[in-house]
Amino acid sequence: MGPAIEPVPSDPALPARADVVIIGGGIIGTSAALTLAQRGVSVLLCEKGEIAAEQSSRNWGWCRVMGRDSREIPLVQESLKLWRGMNATVEAETGYRQAGILYVGETEAEMARHEKWMVHARAHGLDTRLAGSDEVARLLPGAATRFQGALYTESDGRAEPQLAAPAIARAARRLGAGIMTNCAVRAVDTAGGRISGVVTEKGRVACNAVVLAGGAWSGLFCRALDLRLPQLKVLSSVQRTAPVAGGPEAAAATSGFAFRKRLDGGYSVADARTNIVDIVPDSFRFFFDFLPALRSQWRSLRLRVGDRFLTEWQLPKQAAPDQVSVYERVRILDPAPVASVVRAARARLDAAFPLFRGVPGAQDWAGLIDVTPDAVPVISPVETVPGFFVATGFSGHGFGIGPGAGRLVADLVTGAPPVVDPTPYRFGRFSDGSPIRVEAGF
Repeated sequence: MGPAIEPVPSDPALPARADVVIIGGGIIGTSAALTLAQRGVSVLLCEKGEIAAEQSSRNWGWCRVMGRDSREIPLVQESLKLWRGMNATVEAETGYRQAGILYVGETEAEMARHEKWMVHARAHGLDTRLAGSDEVARLLPGAATRFQGALYTESDGRAEPQLAAPAIARAARRLGAGIMTNCAVRAVDTAGGRISGVVTEKGRVACNAVVLAGGAWSGLFCRALDLRLPQLKVLSSVQRTAPVAGGPEAAAATSGFAFRKRLDGGYSVADARTNIVDIVPDSFRFFFDFLPALRSQWRSLRLRVGDRFLTEWQLPKQAAPDQVSVYERVRILDPAPVASVVRAARARLDAAFPLFRGVPGAQDWAGLIDVTPDAVPVISPVETVPGFFVATGFSGHGFGIGPGAGRLVADLVTGAPPVVDPTPYRFGRFSDGSPIRVEAGF
């Protein structure tokens, strides 16, 4: 099972109408709902399971601009501004702390790669810098290893995935947003060629616009509308430790592990380089879309053949609106963690930081990350279905970028000037002949 999440109860009844319906109650959907509600827009969020029950509660909890694809940097900068005031905005604890993040360099070659990214930091006026060995030792107390240095961003931070999206959802509700959990959207309705409503398992809701923020489910939902969204899933396994005394405040990633401190005094620990990718029917459907990513990241990808191929092969493209959908049969994606990956990451952490030795693991879990061919999200209207917007494919970056993405979604839906140029995130970039460029990866 995934980590325990702060519960968000459902509204008692489905409204007959809303200006905007959001499909998906993760960090993107809740952030969009909050921003729309702040602007006085009537919004209903429908979540097939529980708020943040999938990847939005299972991620590392990093809120970073460092190491991002250059196309994402402006949006992450806006997101970090929102994170810094998030506790006050939602009147609750989200766990956000500006504690800094380090990409540790263990070799000269790794430091040279970090130096290359500094061109983006300088171009965008970031506080990212190359830290020397002595500064890394100060920032990472308890390390037995003398690291070469690190790429360090002091203004990056961390938050608690199990707290954040639920707190944002509750804040959106206080401002008038509807929040329906265990309420799957089965289909969308159109009239005159544009969105006119949604059909949920609890009934129909009329609306002017729909935002699909369905994470790993978004590609399947798009197929029912004859929309091609190239999207695959990457499995990430995480361990939560018991509290550790005297550990680093800053989060860090090395070639073998990553960690960040939690509010409870423990740490979230993961393998920083190994990505498990199940071979599924979509692997063949989107093979050429993802070929550039496969070529550039093959060292970190571990392809796997298992039960998931048959499971996804049997998924229906579309069900009748009056029939039970796959979204009701699978309320929450809850994959099993890969024990060998967790053990290896933990062993490397214990070797590098002896203060973790003997500290028990409190829980292991896994989540499925929704990825696009260029590892850049889709945040965009869909021109062929007026009134339909997609916000998905965050490729492991969604938690940190979530508040800014929610604001951009609200801008696009309402026609307000966009907070950043939305061109890099357009839906049509995978079908209009644009070259697929992989810069930062998953």
